[in-house]
Amino acid sequence: MLERFLPRSEFTSYEDFVENYSVTIPERFNFGFDVVDAWAKMDKNKRALVWCDDHGGEKILTFEELRVLSNKTANFLRNIGVRKGSVVMVILRRRWEYWVCATALCKLGAIIIPATIQLTAKDIEYRVTSADIDALICVNDDFVISQVEEAMPVLPKGKKRILVNGEREGWLCFDKEMEKCSADFSPPTGAEEQKNEDIMLIYFTSGTTGMPKMVKHNFLHPLGQIVTAKYWQKVQENKLHLTVSDSGWAKFGWGKIYGQWLCGAVIFAYDMDKFVPANLLRMIGKYRVTTFCAPVTMYRFMLQEDLLSFDLSSVERYCMAGEPLNPEVFKKWKELTGLSMVEGFGQTESTVLLANFDDWFPIKPGSTGKPSPLYKVKLLNEDGWECEDGEEGEIVITDLDKAFPVGLFRGYMDKAPLGGPDTKTYGLGDMAWRDSDGYFWFVGRNDDVIKCSGYRIGPFEVESALLEHPAVVECAVTAAPDPTRGQVVKATVVLAQGHTASKELIKELQDHVKKVTAPYKYPRIVEFVSELPKTIGGKIKRAEIRSTDMGEEYLGQD
Repeated sequence: MLERFLPRSEFTSYEDFVENYSVTIPERFNFGFDVVDAWAKMDKNKRALVWCDDHGGEKILTFEELRVLSNKTANFLRNIGVRKGSVVMVILRRRWEYWVCATALCKLGAIIIPATIQLTAKDIEYRVTSADIDALICVNDDFVISQVEEAMPVLPKGKKRILVNGEREGWLCFDKEMEKCSADFSPPTGAEEQKNEDIMLIYFTSGTTGMPKMVKHNFLHPLGQIVTAKYWQKVQENKLHLTVSDSGWAKFGWGKIYGQWLCGAVIFAYDMDKFVPANLLRMIGKYRVTTFCAPVTMYRFMLQEDLLSFDLSSVERYCMAGEPLNPEVFKKWKELTGLSMVEGFGQTESTVLLANFDDWFPIKPGSTGKPSPLYKVKLLNEDGWECEDGEEGEIVITDLDKAFPVGLFRGYMDKAPLGGPDTKTYGLGDMAWRDSDGYFWFVGRNDDVIKCSGYRIGPFEVESALLEHPAVVECAVTAAPDPTRGQVVKATVVLAQGHTASKELIKELQDHVKKVTAPYKYPRIVEFVSELPKTIGGKIKRAEIRSTDMGEEYLGQD
């Protein structure tokens, strides 16, 4: 491992972990040179990436090959004007070239904006103009190309368009232009010299309640992902790790590049055309994946398959993030595989904030775990006071003026940076409560909490109850207006195969919730749908469901 960046390998307890965890921060850290090139220098044959797709494509890259390709790419991009601080949007799905481009842009000191292939022309226009993007690197996909070209006439002139794995008039061919360039590239100096506080990465949030915000991470952000990879996902050196995510999302940064390569793991990238549970399960067995991470929704759909017919014997750890872990999913997965699912929680703005660090404490199914040692996490009530055990409050990161956590975002574009005199705390907008053992239990987004007849009802608990019923494969619980109670609980339900919507099933689901949780939390309204509205990042658009019920216009972008 790259020992100079990693904390000591053993901690005797969770308290020891929290009190004594530290990361060595060099005067100038660059992930491209200090991690990718450092591994190449140590071992030219060390694998970095194993890539495959649904069409028989396969590519294996060593760190040495990645060093050479990223140097060539950096020279190509510099030749067309990309410099320190230039902003480049990359729409590459899970193509292996993403890792090459991300490393090259890091070496240049440029800013990468990862973007999903599901963006429309309107989305692209918004991002290019908001972030003043200098160039776009895109996968050779008909939809992506059509949306970029539709957006281009209304965008400022001079934006470079680069096409990966193909040629098209008006686009630079990545493969041809990169191959023309030298494999030698040295760290820029002088005015082009990169500093730790420079911005390396900008994510656009998923836009569940409004226009996406631009989240800024500096060049130290990868070091914050060590906790994510080493202590939560528990990746292993030279073993394959798979996090299921498109390169356009922060989850990709959590699980498919930074912390994993710092720990010497091999990234397994399955560039699927679409999520087909059986195909994903087959790939896990074929390539002998050791550690695996995916959203709970994917686990739910994989549980609809005959799980025992797939070879999952290589997997030693299952992690999940992106949405709360329902206890029923946890229970079923463990029954079938013998392994617990290990939950982690965080945001686009952070690395893992809360997790089940099960080296030091047992997992409580349904709990998000305990805070990462990087962050001072508190629960604050509506009056700003710290919550007592059992009391619901907003998850807040505090003391940012005293010790700014490595890995936390530096603020939103065009807003005051975090850590200043007026931004000593960062409130996540997520509600939770803490039990007497220090475990955090997720309740829901503050806007999602339902206020019914004086009661506060968290949607997650009701959703978890519904998911225990065999007829429910997916659901969203929201508030619906009620003239007497103010709000009532509504459940929007996707049925499992073999089940049909009926008044009898509605009554059965309502009675089931009354038995599993407090009777007043049962859904007074149940609606059956074929699918739930989701952002392009896969998060349920509860705000859209609420606004439909209230007769309002939904303002979410994604």
